[in-house]
Amino acid sequence: MAQLPALDIPEHGKLADNITHFARALRKAGLPIGPGSVIDAIRAVEAAGFTEKADFYWTLHACFVRRPEHRLVFAQVFRLYWRDPRYIEHMMAMMLPAVRGAQEERAAQAAEKRAAEALLDGVDREMPGREPGAEDEAPVEIDASMTTSAEERLRALDFEQMSAEEMAQAKRMIARLRLPVRPLKSRRTQADRHGRLPDWRATFRQALRQGGELRDFSRKARRARWPNLVVLCDISGSMSAYSRAVLHFLHAVSNHKGAGWAQVHAFTFGTRLTNITRQLRARDVDAALAAAGAEARDWEGGTRIGSSLHEFNRDWSRRVMSNAVVLLITDGLDRDEEGILGPEIERLHLSARRLIWINPLLRWDGFAPRARGIRTMLPHVDSFRAGHNIAALEALAEALSDAADSGEKARLMALLETGAAAG
Repeated sequence: MAQLPALDIPEHGKLADNITHFARALRKAGLPIGPGSVIDAIRAVEAAGFTEKADFYWTLHACFVRRPEHRLVFAQVFRLYWRDPRYIEHMMAMMLPAVRGAQEERAAQAAEKRAAEALLDGVDREMPGREPGAEDEAPVEIDASMTTSAEERLRALDFEQMSAEEMAQAKRMIARLRLPVRPLKSRRTQADRHGRLPDWRATFRQALRQGGELRDFSRKARRARWPNLVVLCDISGSMSAYSRAVLHFLHAVSNHKGAGWAQVHAFTFGTRLTNITRQLRARDVDAALAAAGAEARDWEGGTRIGSSLHEFNRDWSRRVMSNAVVLLITDGLDRDEEGILGPEIERLHLSARRLIWINPLLRWDGFAPRARGIRTMLPHVDSFRAGHNIAALEALAEALSDAADSGEKARLMALLETGAAAG
């Protein structure tokens, strides 16, 4: 529990009512809390008392928290509801439209916006500092006739800019996305009465059991197996904001049942390689990204693509690259020594069934392969695409379903060859 101001409980306060409203806020924030838990919490607080500052927190925590991913949401709602006397003002400022700019003055912590919307549900959202019930001198009228639809705006919105409601809508949109993959034909076979291959061994074995009389003809078909999905995500300073958005999408892919992939492996790299596969298996996206951020200690650091790929090829390639499709997410601005990146990206390409490079710089018009790292990596990828918003992720799903898709590689390779010829 974070270090927060001392908790002041009024001597004759309506504590039972407050605990009930607190439980409702937790339920709206996503915690599965029923009436029985509320009654147990009231009785537990009555029995435990307030002899220590942390008693009240941990008593309610024991009654309301059931899963590890619920701890962060509980801590934020508790801090805003019980410990911060001006939480309404802070949350009003957070939930109001950002008129002064696209970025907030203070970045919201994990699960904080979800806690804000849960606490402000049904509350009249007055501007901070405005007297309740006061009438505006001149009402503001906004013409929204030329604005885009909510869904179209959401498709182009950065994941970090989303509120809890917007994130829920984005999750529903992402849930409709699929990363389709075709099964691989194996040399091994299995019995199949509708198969196209004759199974002579099973046929004669069955005939021996019937005195040598051949009554039926057995067939078999080749087994189908699914490839792995391996994601290498750059979290350096130039990619940090974009990487968080992609990890939201990767979390949805990792926790989607029936996606078709045998296994999904996720790695981050900046100055070193970090395996975050286990962290992304958490059901709650906030808890998953918080755990991934704690595991990867080189967030917003330097960029050493060549050394990171060397570490992956040396330590992880044989473990996870079983006919794997690889998503390489980086801007290609390598700061490593010259001569390291080329052999490592070539080895990665030869080990992968398909290598798809997702570069956020491709969103800009007039993008050209001028950086050394981009020129080195481009010839060794199968597809080169953007992926900075939901619309781009939808296009990525289409690219995975088409084995012949190369994205923007052909155009950029033509520019690269023209530049080399001119040079």
